[in-house]
Amino acid sequence: MRKSSVETKKLIIISKSPKDTRSIGRSLGDILRANDILCLYGDLGSGKTCLTQGIAHGLGILEEEYVRSSTFVLFNEYRGGRIPLYHFDFFRIDKLDEIIDIGFEEYINNNGITVIEWADKFPGILPEKRLDIELLIDNLNTRKILISIPHPDKRYNNIFMSLKKSPRI
Repeated sequence: MRKSSVETKKLIIISKSPKDTRSIGRSLGDILRANDILCLYGDLGSGKTCLTQGIAHGLGILEEEYVRSSTFVLFNEYRGGRIPLYHFDFFRIDKLDEIIDIGFEEYINNNGITVIEWADKFPGILPEKRLDIELLIDNLNTRKILISIPHPDKRYNNIFMSLKKSPRI
């Protein structure tokens, strides 16, 4: 089904379907805590929103609040789970001021989980302490998901190690 390996603090997970990608996200959601930050990278259709749907499920967010692509909304806040989910999408944002105007800095470290799609558009605003997740399209359904910690941090190392041991991976 999926295969994982670790190379210098990089976890590589192969997802063979959107269901697999959501399951990987659910594993993440199960272990995340308030103020955790995940930066998602990948082309259109690579599975960033699908992964975020799984994260929401792992947080206990109800299906009625089903996570959808933020591409046209820029930001969605989901409550109803054990921790709020703050879902940003930088795809349509052209200027740093737009990110500040939607309250980005107010949500970071505001007792929720922050997921940022298209994080590579504004690397200068990203917190140093975070988990980076790159989704690469292998073929129609298969994705290679690379999870890394850009700066040494005990909390994110714990997430990394817990995810590595997850039965869903």
